[in-house]
Amino acid sequence: MSKLEIDALTAEFFGAFDNRGGKAADVARIRRLVLPGGVIVKTGPEFTVYTVDGFVEPREKLLADGRLTEFSEWETSERTELTGDIACRVGEYRKSGVLDGEPFEGGGTKTIQFVRTPEGWRISAFAWYDRP
Repeated sequence: MSKLEIDALTAEFFGAFDNRGGKAADVARIRRLVLPGGVIVKTGPEFTVYTVDGFVEPREKLLADGRLTEFSEWETSERTELTGDIACRVGEYRKSGVLDGEPFEGGGTKTIQFVRTPEGWRISAFAWYDRP
């Protein structure tokens, strides 16, 4: 059952950024999916470590102000290791959207750390690498 729960949590995580068809992205749900002290890291040319709020707030704005539209990202493959109340997932993903009027596509790798809490599985940390 736990792998199914982690699959569902991961799908909900990716779905938080979806604003296709004019629907509002629900980036705020990240605050529920990630532990309050969770660590979020972007690697690559602009290496950045975020708090949960520091990650959510600019993405809420970007996905709501009309600059980034028709955006979605989705997992294309994954490997999940689960031991007791902890799990680690490494997954490849793709993304597409329209940024400042220009269509784009991309992808990369995300690693997500999960812990089982009294309220169910939550993300304790995630990091990603976008391929150029």
